[in-house]
Amino acid sequence: MTSTLTASKPHNPLLAVVITVFNESDNILPVCEELCTVLTDLPPAEVIIVDDGSTDTTQQKLLEAKVHLLPQLRIIVHPTRMGKSAALRSAIRAAHAPWIATMDGDGQDNPAFIQTMLAARHTYETTHGVKSPAPLIVGVRRKRRDSFSRRFATRLANTLRQHLLHDHCPDTGGPLKLFQRDLFLTLPHFEGLHRFLPALMQSYGAPLICIETQHRARLHGHSKYNNMNRALVGIFDLLGVLWLQKRTRPLPPLSER
Repeated sequence: MTSTLTASKPHNPLLAVVITVFNESDNILPVCEELCTVLTDLPPAEVIIVDDGSTDTTQQKLLEAKVHLLPQLRIIVHPTRMGKSAALRSAIRAAHAPWIATMDGDGQDNPAFIQTMLAARHTYETTHGVKSPAPLIVGVRRKRRDSFSRRFATRLANTLRQHLLHDHCPDTGGPLKLFQRDLFLTLPHFEGLHRFLPALMQSYGAPLICIETQHRARLHGHSKYNNMNRALVGIFDLLGVLWLQKRTRPLPPLSER
């Protein structure tokens, strides 16, 4: 069950910037402040942040951000932690915009790259036509600001995933992504979905575009995941996504006569 702390009237946004957070009270205000500086360069956008069951003062900080930084901010609250994929789904279901840009709330992502992703989408549509399948654009973190053990585990997981799923994405877990809202809501929902968007969306016909992005150190705190729990859960998810890939049969466009 979710609740909405604040609700702004729809203003026909073209883009929804979606952030999911869990116990990021020290980071979320600087993240919102940086995002505020780039919104003027973006199409009309709504900002939706999901507090996924935080036990610190994240909610209060989000309300401060709405008052002082982002009056268009919409805040969705999960009373208990449901996981990142569920938080993304809550935000994307609530979005009014047809396009979704995702990023993390720990300060590691530079929101200026949202404009770069939009430019890549525009280039694709200019080349292939607006009636072509809408692309998924993924920000690839070339220079990771993580510990050696995490970088090694990520490289190993990426190698195994690409070998089995053939998703052609070197960094499927990169938080910076741009995609169509309707396509995301078409996908089968499960916790861990966010790590397999390239494979699943390509199964539904979405072309993949990868762009290089900047990866920064967390502003404060530490990751909520460790290498072991990510690896154990990831193996089961990987096998499940492999099965979904083989069983997916997207419906063709409807034609009545």
